[in-house]
Amino acid sequence: MYLIPAPAKLEEREGSFLLSCETYLTVDPACSWKVNRQADLFNEEVKKILGYGAMLTRGCAQAGDIVIRQDDSAAPQSYVLDIAEDSITLTGEEAGLWYGMQTLRQILEQNGAILPCLHIEDAPDLPNRGYYFDCTRGRIPTMDWLKKLVDRMAYYKLNQLQLYIEHTYLFRGMTELWRDDTPLTAAEIMELDRYCLERGVELVPSLSSFGHLYKLLSTREYAHLCELEDSEKQPFSVRGRMAHHTINPADPESLVLIKKMIGEFMELFSSRQFNFCADETFDLGRGKSRALVEEKGKDHVYIGYIRELARFLIENGRRPMFWGDIIWGFPEMIKEMPEETICLNWGYLWNQREDETRWMYEAGAVQYCCPGCCSWNELVPLNWNAYNNIMRMCNYARKYNAIGVLNTDWGDYLHVCHPDFTAVGMIYGAAFSWNGNIPEYEEINRQISRLEYHDPTERLLEIVAKIPENTAFEWHSVCGYWEMKRGLEEFKEDYTKMIREELNLFDDVDEKNARLQNIEKELYGQIVRLESDRKGRVLPYAVAVKGIRLLNEAGKVAVAEDFGCTFTTMPDRWALAKELETWLYYYKEIYRSVSRESELRRIEDLVCWYGDFLRGKAKQ
Repeated sequence: MYLIPAPAKLEEREGSFLLSCETYLTVDPACSWKVNRQADLFNEEVKKILGYGAMLTRGCAQAGDIVIRQDDSAAPQSYVLDIAEDSITLTGEEAGLWYGMQTLRQILEQNGAILPCLHIEDAPDLPNRGYYFDCTRGRIPTMDWLKKLVDRMAYYKLNQLQLYIEHTYLFRGMTELWRDDTPLTAAEIMELDRYCLERGVELVPSLSSFGHLYKLLSTREYAHLCELEDSEKQPFSVRGRMAHHTINPADPESLVLIKKMIGEFMELFSSRQFNFCADETFDLGRGKSRALVEEKGKDHVYIGYIRELARFLIENGRRPMFWGDIIWGFPEMIKEMPEETICLNWGYLWNQREDETRWMYEAGAVQYCCPGCCSWNELVPLNWNAYNNIMRMCNYARKYNAIGVLNTDWGDYLHVCHPDFTAVGMIYGAAFSWNGNIPEYEEINRQISRLEYHDPTERLLEIVAKIPENTAFEWHSVCGYWEMKRGLEEFKEDYTKMIREELNLFDDVDEKNARLQNIEKELYGQIVRLESDRKGRVLPYAVAVKGIRLLNEAGKVAVAEDFGCTFTTMPDRWALAKELETWLYYYKEIYRSVSRESELRRIEDLVCWYGDFLRGKAKQ
């Protein structure tokens, strides 16, 4: 039997408990009404698992009951679960009771109505265990998918969700910002906030406020606040949207605008925290703020601006958070920030070093460690990289007394990756931030295959693990070549260098494509083995695998034409164009099943461009 996260202490005992249709689920009168509601939610899941639920009541327990008792003297988020032959008793602090219910759910899913007797004592290593999802760079999920995400987070005992927003919220009166998008509305955010609250998840607002303001600073109304001139005249670029568009801190209007946006946004959330981001301010001091930076220094200009935002949030009863990548260059200046401020210390390499975490610890920062699911720039996430990155960052969090882990899922380069794929990385983060006893990569993948995908063979993620190593034409190169050939000059040299450095990936491209065809068949073959409620999780993988193979073939044409590569076999260009366009149809169907239109049109434009390129008629 698998439990994710693994409990701190588990003792197996003799005997079993029968959960029949006559069993009562009794909530002790000392429990809060939040616990009562969560017991109801738990019982709804019991009905899905067994076909019937327990008899939910509130009052004094009797023999044979499942009993939930709240103990406010217990350690925060802790619980004790006892399964005996004549009763099940769950005791703990309010939040801990919810986590105990998730453990009991997992036991039920694997054992049915006859539960093994056992004793569990459990509590998390880290109090804040979050997930960060990019809702800006190409993909805005449907409300239905967001609620399923919250359900999944709750199942694995995560307690914080942040959605990254630049321009994808419908700010009042700022119509240029969202007029060509499908933004989240105030009503939707408040609805999601309520949904999160019932399920033990804090929905923390996250809004870009300094760097990464592509859409805001490309509007005619606010382009004058951009650090660089003529930002509204720049053509769209998947790299340019991230490389530029820093707001000018030397203009007092910048703070006025950002405070107004924060003020509108923060009122939609019950959370008393706010992440104002302030990361990757690449252009700071390169344009309109150059004189100010030369006078005061870039570090002081940066700190002065974000300190004003932090103070504004504190004045409004919120605890500020910001990304730590800029302050790494001058960590001692964390002391210039209000002491409540949380530094979100990120790092995404598989072999991520601990230096930045140590620097911020030594400087006295209150910090989260923030790893990543390694899904950006990929059709299928790099799960091995994610495993190693998340494991390291969770361990650094323990070593340097961080107060939390915020596991990130970014959408760089059009968020092409299906969002369900990053459930794997999300679960790594949930497991490793709760319990420092971390299973081996293959073992945790077997456990996730069983618990998350209901795969009795426990092989699904073993198959998925073979996908990324067979990529020849990396997604960032697919995008870069598209932009180069369309005449976008700014990053042409960088894209050319990047593709040239990755030409070795094409050395065995035909063998890779043969393996991808076999992997696609394996995935389709696995569907019959999964339980009925999980069968639909496989098709997106199969479609992604076919996309990688077809783009590998298109890449052969591209690097042969522009980089002088030769191959034993070359595709029929017209036939390949038709295959790609057929693939696009199914990709869009899957995309729309979980996401709004958002920027799907850009992926569509890219694939259609490759179709024209293969036919020799691509537009420049």
